[in-house]
Amino acid sequence: MDNSFACVHIRTEDRTRRDVSMKLQLIYPAWPKLDRQTVFQLPPHGPVVFAATVPDEVDIVFNDENVDDVDYSCDADLIGISVMLTCQLPRALEIADKFREMGKCVIFGGIATMLHSEEIASHADSVFLGETEGRFAQVIDDFKAGQLQPVYDYMCDPPPTESIGPARRSILNRQRYNYRGVQMLDLVHASRGCKFDCFPCCSGFLGGKTFRPRPVAKVVEELESIPNNRLFFVDNSLAQDRDWLIEFFTAIKPLKRKWVSHPVLYDPEVLKLAAEAGCWYVYQAIFDTSDVIRDRIKMLKDHGIGVEGTIILGTDDQDEDFVKRLIEFLCENKLDVAEFTVLTPFPHTRIREQLVAEGRILSNNWLDYTADKVVFQPKLMSVEKLQELYQYAWDTFYADSGYQLKMGELFRRVIGLEMDDGTYRRYTPRKRRRLAGKKVRPT
Repeated sequence: MDNSFACVHIRTEDRTRRDVSMKLQLIYPAWPKLDRQTVFQLPPHGPVVFAATVPDEVDIVFNDENVDDVDYSCDADLIGISVMLTCQLPRALEIADKFREMGKCVIFGGIATMLHSEEIASHADSVFLGETEGRFAQVIDDFKAGQLQPVYDYMCDPPPTESIGPARRSILNRQRYNYRGVQMLDLVHASRGCKFDCFPCCSGFLGGKTFRPRPVAKVVEELESIPNNRLFFVDNSLAQDRDWLIEFFTAIKPLKRKWVSHPVLYDPEVLKLAAEAGCWYVYQAIFDTSDVIRDRIKMLKDHGIGVEGTIILGTDDQDEDFVKRLIEFLCENKLDVAEFTVLTPFPHTRIREQLVAEGRILSNNWLDYTADKVVFQPKLMSVEKLQELYQYAWDTFYADSGYQLKMGELFRRVIGLEMDDGTYRRYTPRKRRRLAGKKVRPT
């Protein structure tokens, strides 16, 4: 792998203070990607949100192993490992062990750290649980004083959302996050927490079961600072508070950004505002062939919003015929794209509690928890049949044109929208280009 951009080194001259007193190497480990899905790299969200909470006097070196090698020669004082996914954990532990063998001090944080804190503890000098706004300065002070605590637990004590500032995206090497010359979406969040306690999801455990919106003005400030017209709101759901959504969409409409999100509230006024505010396409969970789902797909399309179906295979009400009918339903309703996954019992979810109680967990090898492998005993079919149906789903839905072509059509659509409102910029990391005799400014 080319190491010419092996790490991004951000000194405090980029911020407000210059009295650098220590160096933190922040690492985002690689993980095995979903089988059948085109591999592309989005700029990671957790590390940039965390980096914004690190005191100014700390010099940050960032390694995203998904796009570059980990730099083991860096002279950092403290190693931070940010872990989002369960399947990322084995690699994270390998990295931590190697740094500790070198005499380095290692601290873990992130979503998967919260899910696997007990397992991680033996591979780390410290584990941070919860959200870091207003808290990480104490960690740095403790480290400098030689009093780093083994656990910093803020799981049940989230900070006020007013304290959440813009993510520190300057740690990213943006040239690494493009696919075939197309700049990938920047991730941003307008809220935390989720009041919907869905059975396969651990969001309630991680961020609480209360909707916690950020002040709209704070989100607008962050959006204005992002050098990318295309965004992904990674909020658990944009369907939790109608009044806030109306205020939010009204406020971001003048920015003319184009964005993707998880479900938006199925309300005519809200969807109209979402479309006017730049909603490009929405991830829509599709779990049956009911008129409710059909109507939701139609409502989105009627407002010019694309639909990416997210389909979990292997729930207890699904047999082989059900899965095949579901895929036919997706094709009939002309979804723009679809992402198929196998039901995966992640820690601290209701479905894992059920499957453990019933003795149906077949593997606790976290490398298999990629959502494309069967790690439990299905109720109405064999393990082999469910694995076969996963492949069948991808092959059948994309039989007429592949994932890349369908996603390419979504990008063609957004380029058209950008051209209409004057926000289109051709991406190139190296040089300016000319199109039809005109200069096109790179982004």
